[in-house]
Amino acid sequence: MREILIVGGGYAGFYAAWGLEKRLSAVEARVTVVDPRPYMTYQPFLPEVTAGSVEARHAAVSLRRHLRRARLIAGTVTGIRHADRTVTVRPTDGAEYELRYDTLVVTAGAVTRTFPIPGLARHAIGLKHVEEAVAIRDRLMTAFDQAASLPPGAERRRLLTVTFVGGGFSGVEGFGELLSLATAMLKSYPELSGDELSFHLVEARGRILPEVGDKPGAWVVRSLERRGAHVHLDTQIRSLAGGRVVLSDGEEFDSALVVWTAGNASNPVVHNHSDLPVDERGLVVVRPDLRVGGGEPVPDAWAAGDDAAVPDLASAVPGAHTVPNAQHAVRQGRRLAKNIVADLRGGRVKNYRHSSLGVVATLGLGRGIFQYKGIVIKGLPAWLMHRGYHVLAVPSWERKIRVLTVWLTAAVFGRDLVSLASVQHPRDAFVTSGDPRRPDESPTSGRTAA
Repeated sequence: MREILIVGGGYAGFYAAWGLEKRLSAVEARVTVVDPRPYMTYQPFLPEVTAGSVEARHAAVSLRRHLRRARLIAGTVTGIRHADRTVTVRPTDGAEYELRYDTLVVTAGAVTRTFPIPGLARHAIGLKHVEEAVAIRDRLMTAFDQAASLPPGAERRRLLTVTFVGGGFSGVEGFGELLSLATAMLKSYPELSGDELSFHLVEARGRILPEVGDKPGAWVVRSLERRGAHVHLDTQIRSLAGGRVVLSDGEEFDSALVVWTAGNASNPVVHNHSDLPVDERGLVVVRPDLRVGGGEPVPDAWAAGDDAAVPDLASAVPGAHTVPNAQHAVRQGRRLAKNIVADLRGGRVKNYRHSSLGVVATLGLGRGIFQYKGIVIKGLPAWLMHRGYHVLAVPSWERKIRVLTVWLTAAVFGRDLVSLASVQHPRDAFVTSGDPRRPDESPTSGRTAA
C-alpha cells in the first residue's frame, strides 16, 4: 500500500486529501495529513468573523469530520528530505520524529510577511487564522467598554484608534468590516461619538486592491474615506514602539489595535528546510501539471497552493504564475487529487488551468465591490454577490447552512455585540476567587497558567 503524505491541511491540502479519499480504495494508498490545527480555515470568512457576521467555528472546517479515512497528525513538518522520502514532524506535544512516505504533496501554505519594525512583534496582530480574527473583534469591543468609562482625552482616543497595515484583499476587507462593526456599536455607547473613532489603513503602494482596476480601487478609497476612514497611500510604518504608530510621511498617533496584513512570505520549511527546488521567492518550483520540478519532474513530489509557483496557463503574460488566492488553491487541490490518482494508475496527468471568475470583496455590511474584466459592480449588489459566492464555496452543506442561519438571524435581530475577551485568560476568575485585590496568575502577569 502506498503512503501519500500531505504537508498542510489548508485549502489545497484539504481538497487534495478529500479528493484522494473519494478516488482511492483503502488497499491502494493511505493518505496522511500533517497540520498543527485540526481544521481548515476558510480565510475569506475571517473579515466577517472580526465583525461577528460569521461565527468563528463556522469559518473552520473540521478535518476529522470530512476526512474519514485519512490519518491526521497534529503537528508541524520542520524538515523535508525528499531524497530519503522522509519528513521531520514536531507534534503538538512530545519529541520530534521522522515519518516516511512514498508520495509527497506540499501544501504548507504561506506565512504572514513581516519586517524588522520596532514594536511590530509586540503590538501587532495578524489576520490569517480564526483565533486572530476572534481576538481582533474582542479587542475592539473591549476597547469600547474601556473608552466609555473614561473622560475625553488621549487614552480614550488611543482606545478608539484602529490601524490596518496592508491594502490587499485581506486588509481592505478586514478594515471595512471592522469599521462597519465600530460604527454600529456607537448606537449602544451614548458616551462615545463617531468623531472619536479613528480608523487608519496604511499601504506602501500608491493604490489598494491590486487585483482590481485603478478606477474601482480609487472608488474603494473614496468610499472608505466617506465613512470617516483615513487611507494612507505610498506610506510605510516606521515604528510601533510603545503602541505609537509612526508613519513615513511624518504622521504619528497612538493606536490600541494594530492589524498587520502586509502580504505573504514563503513558508520557512519549504524555503529553508527542504531539498525541493525553490525559486527566488522561496516558492516550490512546480510544473503546469503540479508535479515539482522545472524541466524534468521530481519523482513522487507534488505541490500547490500559496507555497508553490504554479504556472498560470490562462494568463497572456509569459512566465506568469497563479496568484495566491482561494480560487486557485481549491481548484489546484482538486486537480492534485485527480493527477495523483492518474499517476498511480498509469493514466495521463493534466495541466492545471483556470481562468479567473472575477474578484469580489466585502467592504462592510451592505457594501462591496466586484470586477470581472471590464464589468464593475459596487455597493449592495456586490456585497450580496460576495456572500452568495462564498456560501456556495465553503465546503459541505452543513457549513453552508450554519453560515446562512447566522446571517438570517443577524438580519432579523441585528449584530450580537458581546465581547468574550476573557476566554483568552479563562483561569483569572478562578485564581483570584473574584477578589479584585488579589494578584492573578494569568499569563499576562508573568506567571504560568495550566
